Amino acid sequence: QVQLVESGGGLVQAGDSLRLSCTASGLTFSSYCMGWFRQAPGKERDIVASIRRDGSSQSYSDSVNGRFTISRDNAKNTVFLQMNSLKLEDTAVYYCAATARWPGPVITRAYYDYWGQGTQVTVSS
Repeated sequence: QVQLVESGGGLVQAGDSLRLSCTASGLTFSSYCMGWFRQAPGKERDIVASIRRDGSSQSYSDSVNGRFTISRDNAKNTVFLQMNSLKLEDTAVYYCAATARWPGPVITRAYYDYWGQGTQVTVSS
């Protein structure tokens, strides 16, 4: 049984930093491209960042490029999202996801096969 478990969300102020983690089990982690998505109330679930299976390539949405960094530790079955210079508009539930269809990065939500339960990030002024 595949499980993706996110952690690290919370309430922060604008300009602060936060680091999300997602630990996977039940799959061969190094065979999966990993992605972070987010969903704000009333909005679609959108890609934030994605990382290739071996970590050698990353892709970011325009809204977070230069502020967020995705990384992974295949030995620990964990993918990270370092979020710096947080803005009010970063408030959302953040989800990690996994796909083995391509090496990655993969930015299309429909191509991901496994999802975590999400972790709330709230940025206040």
